[in-house]
Amino acid sequence: MRLNLSRRSILGAFGGGLALSPTGPALAQAVFETNPFRLGVTAGDPLPDGFVIWTRLAPDPLAYGSGMPAAPVAVKWEVAADRGFGTVVRSGEAIARPELGHSVHVEVEGLEPARPYFYRFLCGTERSGVGVAKTAPAAGADLASARFGVAGCQNYEAGYYTAHRHLAAEDLDFIFCYGDFIYEGRGNPLAQSWQGPRDATRVHAGGEIYSLDDYRRRYAQYLMDTDLQASRGSAAWFCTYDDHEVDNNWVGDIDQDGVPPEVFLLRRAAAMQAFYEFMPMRKSAFPRGSAMQLYRRAQYGTLLDVTFLDTRQFRSDQPCDDRYNAHCEGLDAPAAQILGEAQEAWLLTNLDRSRARWKALAQQVMVMDLNRDTSGGFGVNPDSWAGYRVPRARLLRHLKERRIDNVVVLTGDEHQNYAGGLWVDGRDPQGPATAVEFVSTSISSGGDGADRRADYDRFTAANPQLTFTNNQRGYVVCEVAPDRWTTRFKVLDRVSERGGALSTRQTLVVEAGSTVLHQG
Repeated sequence: MRLNLSRRSILGAFGGGLALSPTGPALAQAVFETNPFRLGVTAGDPLPDGFVIWTRLAPDPLAYGSGMPAAPVAVKWEVAADRGFGTVVRSGEAIARPELGHSVHVEVEGLEPARPYFYRFLCGTERSGVGVAKTAPAAGADLASARFGVAGCQNYEAGYYTAHRHLAAEDLDFIFCYGDFIYEGRGNPLAQSWQGPRDATRVHAGGEIYSLDDYRRRYAQYLMDTDLQASRGSAAWFCTYDDHEVDNNWVGDIDQDGVPPEVFLLRRAAAMQAFYEFMPMRKSAFPRGSAMQLYRRAQYGTLLDVTFLDTRQFRSDQPCDDRYNAHCEGLDAPAAQILGEAQEAWLLTNLDRSRARWKALAQQVMVMDLNRDTSGGFGVNPDSWAGYRVPRARLLRHLKERRIDNVVVLTGDEHQNYAGGLWVDGRDPQGPATAVEFVSTSISSGGDGADRRADYDRFTAANPQLTFTNNQRGYVVCEVAPDRWTTRFKVLDRVSERGGALSTRQTLVVEAGSTVLHQG
């Protein structure tokens, strides 16, 4: 890549009103041999007057430094009312800094509520692709409907991202990504699945990731997938992380491999910076060391409040040594935390104050207290809310005692589709449920899967609170109206090959004021 420095570009990048000394910062005016927008564009965290738009300069995405010089570069951006950019309504210039891997986060303001806009970036003579995002409705607006997607768990080695290409065609108000955007493991041409060993569909570059450069390369490898780029450019995303953005089943400052906390926090800091660099996050989420402000709230008029939770950063250690299908005294530990005291208090206050018809809790791990032991006992997944019975019961009792209705929990992590009711004690689901939960399957993690697992009959018999389960890959689309919430489970027949066929496996409806799920 050839570079020259232009004082005009320096002044423009800083708004033209900043007097620069001759020794002031130099911004590289780039002339590229390869298009630098190879990782696409995306938008996020929409408000009634705008959203974040994101890109990253990466002419050589898998190289350390992504083929960019160690210098800041000016990047122009435009937002238009039409795809052809005949009516540009906002524009400006941002700085892609090497400290942030030449990523760009622009918080666009001054737009009209509840309408789509188109955006793009320009650098030198290069132009990015065009993304589209919708602003949120005005505060207090009475909406007839909202429509959004739920997706995540996209292990690159497990399958192709065909689901993302279909998700891009859904015309959604927003997409909630519940996490596991990347997986941290080393490249492995041989994959172990529930069906036995198989050749990995695709292979991670390099070994297990630890450093900031490692995480950057892994995100870049994932984002070079054009199906994922299509999904990211099709709607505004609300992004959260789960565990694999850092390391499997991490919580707080605890790494499940026994790494000393002070050492693990160095890895977590690198992972948090990389997550911010590659996601369309607002400046309020800018990482501070190993910490990030992830939990937040979005309002869609009087129809829908969405609360995005962080179930990793403030959680206490998993009980039962994190053994799957476990039962131990630690499940009932009174001091256990899954949200932490501050986030839990914030959540309960928001629920108390919300006047929206529907309240969605958008988070990562299952709240349903499912029995994982089909041999006649009762074992749980201790990495889910079922491993934290005291805070789980505290949340559900609050909903029940305060008579907070129309609460829908949106979840990922399980690599399967689930739908069912939430009772304070899932071992004794008597009377009406307090809320409902929809668990979206994975984009690719787990491979092709099947409509039903081999233990389907035993599993459903052991879990009467469960209405639906399915073991294929795909995503979820939620359609919310004042009188009903409709969830459509979209699945693919295969992800081991490109071109998997999409179908709607199940449509479930819950009426306002009810917690009974029925087929739509």
